[in-house]
Amino acid sequence: MTEKINILLVDDHPLVRDGLRARLEAVAHFDVVAEAGGADEALAQARLHQVDLVLMDINMRGINGIEATALFKQAFPQIAVLILSMHDKLEYVSQAIAAGARGYVLKDAPGKDIVFAIETVMSGGIYYSAALARQLSRPQVHDSFLTTREQQVLQHIAAGQSNKQIARALDLSVRTVETHRLNIKRKLGIEGQAELIKYAVEHAHGGSA
Repeated sequence: MTEKINILLVDDHPLVRDGLRARLEAVAHFDVVAEAGGADEALAQARLHQVDLVLMDINMRGINGIEATALFKQAFPQIAVLILSMHDKLEYVSQAIAAGARGYVLKDAPGKDIVFAIETVMSGGIYYSAALARQLSRPQVHDSFLTTREQQVLQHIAAGQSNKQIARALDLSVRTVETHRLNIKRKLGIEGQAELIKYAVEHAHGGSA
């Protein structure tokens, strides 16, 4: 691909942007036309410059990169958004793609991977870092691989119930409910309780427990 690609860098760390600019501008047909430290500034820069692709971080003060991606797709549907993040959790990946991102690259990926990701996205494709692609191919990350009992527990978690309340509702011991919680988190690659509750609210299946 030799057609010029105009890139907007969005990351709230100037040193990271400096490193990315140096890496990208070493490619003859890449041109970093603007930088931004946050979503509002990024949208303003996109109005000022001819931008083909946004390289977007997720962790930013104020509006995060996933929310910013959705705003970009609303305001500038012709601009491709590629997420560049340190987070390798599939929850972030799915949220980013749902928001309109065309790919997801890990910050520790080799420079050539970032170049290839940009070219893939600008050619109409979707790109995931190799480590993410491997995770996406594992069936156990999907909640359909939870047991019936685990899905019931998930429904009660979504309803905001404590382990004691869930145990009473399902006629289980509190320890058994705790074990189910641990198994659900392990299967779904979830760590914290807040993340589990968020997932439960978004994904728990309807119907009676």
